[in-house]
Amino acid sequence: MIAIGSDHGGYALKQAIMAHLDKRGLAYKDFGTYSEASCDYPTYAKAVAHAVANGECERGIIICGTGIGVSITANKVPGIRAALCGDCFSAEATRQHNDANILCMGARVVGEGLAIMITDTFLDTPFSNDERHKRRISMIEG
Repeated sequence: MIAIGSDHGGYALKQAIMAHLDKRGLAYKDFGTYSEASCDYPTYAKAVAHAVANGECERGIIICGTGIGVSITANKVPGIRAALCGDCFSAEATRQHNDANILCMGARVVGEGLAIMITDTFLDTPFSNDERHKRRISMIEG
């Protein structure tokens, strides 16, 4: 299960990504927001991050205008490795090297087509399980 959330700035892109997840047959839970009315991004970033951290969802996707605020917020939750990605190479590398469990994107930075490609890359790339990457993740968490 994928946790997904956004603020008002990311709402339209979140809708497009959920439609794409539906086409792929991937289960997700929408943690809001549910409209383009102005709201506070930490509310939705925390909800997604806690759902991933407590095991309710395996991975998460959070979207705001730039992706910066939601990534900062999500990374405050223990056990979360949220990565702000604006390209497919970064999405692939953060999964392989960092075992990132939340993808953050900026709706005002990436267009819908690129965001969908980044999402697919993030969801389809496994963690490498290389010892050096495990060691580094342990250093981050410790």
